Amino acid sequence: MAELCCKVTNCVYNKDKCCCKGDILVGGTNACESGATCCASFSQKKNDNCTSATNHPSNVISIDCEAINCEYNSDYKCKAKKVDILGNGALNSAGTSCGTFKEAK
Repeated sequence: MAELCCKVTNCVYNKDKCCCKGDILVGGTNACESGATCCASFSQKKNDNCTSATNHPSNVISIDCEAINCEYNSDYKCKAKKVDILGNGALNSAGTSCGTFKEAK
């Protein structure tokens, strides 16, 4: 589990830069840089309410990761201690990215 800082404040799961979903999926199977990743769990907020799959927002979350070229990916799980999700104002998941992505060497 990683400490999550979600800067996508217009996501339906975002509350105070924490996530109410419980877990997220970072997409970008062949990504070689942060901009080629996305938060596949993103859903655009239509009003000021947070949609919750859990009882409360959490800044520690399970992150599944399809970015196989990332050094933090281990068997499709993110092993980074802290993860930043970027893309405030995104209209869809393609407008988001994993700011923590680091290409494996």
